[in-house]
Amino acid sequence: MIEKTLKTIHGKLRVKIPTQLNDVNLGQMMAMQAKANLNDIEAISILSGIALAELQQVKDVKDFQVFGDAVLALSYQIKYLYNSDVIPKQISFSLPGSNRPKTIKMIQNLAIEPAGAFMAVREIIAEEVNNHIKQFGEGDWQESFNPSLNTCCQVLAHYFYCKTTGKKYNEYEAEEFITEIKKMRVTEALPIAKHFFTCYPSLSTPKISFWHRLQQLWKSGQVSNPSKNLNTSTP
Repeated sequence: MIEKTLKTIHGKLRVKIPTQLNDVNLGQMMAMQAKANLNDIEAISILSGIALAELQQVKDVKDFQVFGDAVLALSYQIKYLYNSDVIPKQISFSLPGSNRPKTIKMIQNLAIEPAGAFMAVREIIAEEVNNHIKQFGEGDWQESFNPSLNTCCQVLAHYFYCKTTGKKYNEYEAEEFITEIKKMRVTEALPIAKHFFTCYPSLSTPKISFWHRLQQLWKSGQVSNPSKNLNTSTP
């Protein structure tokens, strides 16, 4: 952490921001990624948790220079984190209304279950990949593909919801669980999310449902009328 007291037009303001990604949560990184033209003061606001309006009252803009190198260092660290394959051994969640954190032991074979969660994740990944291909082309798309932090957050919400809450899978409640996922350390969240994008390539291919396949067969005339196949002859 780097910490400094800054003079404002109303008094003093104590500002502290992390210098290591291990101290940054996914929600903070998502907030910075969502800002198209993020300036230094906005980045400091997100990382420190201090409202932008308060930071804008600092008398001398040069006082922010001490935080500039830290913000830049974090941007380099996040770039290399995308290439990390190290999955944490366990993840802890401090859920609302619970006195003790919920710890989830991670295994190498991170299967997406139950079926509802699997199908939701499949759709999320397929949409992200298809949008990337539309923008950059299909040739060697894997080389330039980096899923957005928002998409990673969605995937993790569906993966962790049942494991963490102990509840039956509910798609809408899993989406709301994003609030808890944003509290994860970004160093824990990204390697796990990346696992699902790289180790399950079939998830990026949209699947045709049984119903749509049956409709296609009907349209092509490959499905015969069951009544025509019935033996209606009498002895």
